Amino acid sequence: MKLDVPVIGIVRGVEAPFFQHLMDRAFAAGLQAVEITMNTRDALQIVSSLRSAVPAGKMLGIGTVRNREEAQMAVGAGAMFLVTPNTDTDVIEYATSRKVPIISGALTPTEVYTAWSAGADMVKVFPCRQFGPGYIRELRGPFEKIPLVAVGGVTAETMNEYFDAGVKAVGASTSLFGRTALKDHNLEEIVHNIRKFISLCPNVRK
Repeated sequence: MKLDVPVIGIVRGVEAPFFQHLMDRAFAAGLQAVEITMNTRDALQIVSSLRSAVPAGKMLGIGTVRNREEAQMAVGAGAMFLVTPNTDTDVIEYATSRKVPIISGALTPTEVYTAWSAGADMVKVFPCRQFGPGYIRELRGPFEKIPLVAVGGVTAETMNEYFDAGVKAVGASTSLFGRTALKDHNLEEIVHNIRKFISLCPNVRK
């Protein structure tokens, strides 16, 4: 299973019944990968119950995986990929041993290289909000072969700047789905927001 998608939708803090509707509509709208965070209530049960409902070519993963114990629980629940906020080589090694794609969180050059050397499929530069596309461009200097993912403050308006700086993908939450739409469970608005976001992404295969 290979994780090669330009946009990852990050879902945090939604209720289980609504998540299924959100996931179904998000995939139908063109999103290829959805990540539910480990610290969302019932995240493990949500993934376990919906794993078989994920359409072919789509991926449902678990994020905010902070340590090996959480990685084991996420894989046990059926997560198709893992995302961490931090650099933990033990988590990376566990995921690779189970052949589960993993995006490891990192910020400093040392963390980026450590995550990649440990076997991460992609490295999430987080948080990007404070550093911006310029920081990505600087990282790409010595680490031109490491696929980077920009997460934290990426919006439809700034997304192209990150891709121009050299990221392989972006992860987004409220800027992708719409903060108000999520709060109101407005699926039609969520679908509209996703389609707009994806249409602006230069790396989406049109």
